[in-house]
Amino acid sequence: MKAPFEQLAGLDRLIHEPARLALLTALTACESADFLYLQGLTGLSKGNLSSHLSKLEEAGLVSVEKQFKGKTPHTVLRITPTGREAVDRHWEQLEKLRSSARRWVPEGGTE
Repeated sequence: MKAPFEQLAGLDRLIHEPARLALLTALTACESADFLYLQGLTGLSKGNLSSHLSKLEEAGLVSVEKQFKGKTPHTVLRITPTGREAVDRHWEQLEKLRSSARRWVPEGGTE
């Protein structure tokens, strides 16, 4: 049996990065979320959150809608259908890897 650990290298790094995985997972649970909510949820700085969201937007995984509430900027984020499929697929891969790792026995090892 091939070591499941080798399969970790094949994970989508764009999604697997912890902050981006947290953002995508949070967005799968709701219709939309605003920037400040996601910032509070993840603990990321404004600049770091903005950078991660830009990468996700460029990849077509999230949509970013900039609005104003009065004179205050308000950014609304949504996961796209492509993003939802990608994050669901990623979690499925992680579950399969976890299951494989639990059954894995090193060569020459005992069961």
